[in-house]
Amino acid sequence: MKGIVFTLLNELVEKQFGLAMWDAVLMDSGESGIYTAAASYPDQSILNLVMSLSARSGLPPDDLIRAFGTYMVSGFAEQYPDFFPPGISAKELLMSVQGIIHVEVKKLFPDAILPQFEYEDTSPTTLTMKYRSPRSLCVLAEGLIDGTGTFFGEKISREHSQCVKRGDRFCQFDLTFGGRT
Repeated sequence: MKGIVFTLLNELVEKQFGLAMWDAVLMDSGESGIYTAAASYPDQSILNLVMSLSARSGLPPDDLIRAFGTYMVSGFAEQYPDFFPPGISAKELLMSVQGIIHVEVKKLFPDAILPQFEYEDTSPTTLTMKYRSPRSLCVLAEGLIDGTGTFFGEKISREHSQCVKRGDRFCQFDLTFGGRT
């Protein structure tokens, strides 16, 4: 997993829980805490950090991962503003992930292992997203969807209608866009 994910998690934990919590999470997890955005780190390391944070905070891991996904959107927008041009909608951004954003991410980070998305643009206010990833971090994708709505000030209703964790071949998110919040 790319280091930017770790640096954003560090930011979030410090903002929400304080520096002492981040230090405790690092100690409990056995992780170094030294991350650079462009480097790659084992996937297990992020899970170790989340499990430590869950144990310390009392919050379920999936809730933490989802909240982290929501937070990541603003971090990505700050660090990669070209992916968030003025005048686009939340739906347009989500539909650009596979064909535009991930293509550019691969140029910046050729070794990045990215999830795959397929889309069905079913109407002006709906979108079906199919998510495939060997990491099965569909709750992170949920958070990223929610964070996209928050970033654009748009209401997105999300149904996770299929999930690999329930035996389906892929995860599917059925989205309805309800205008400005």
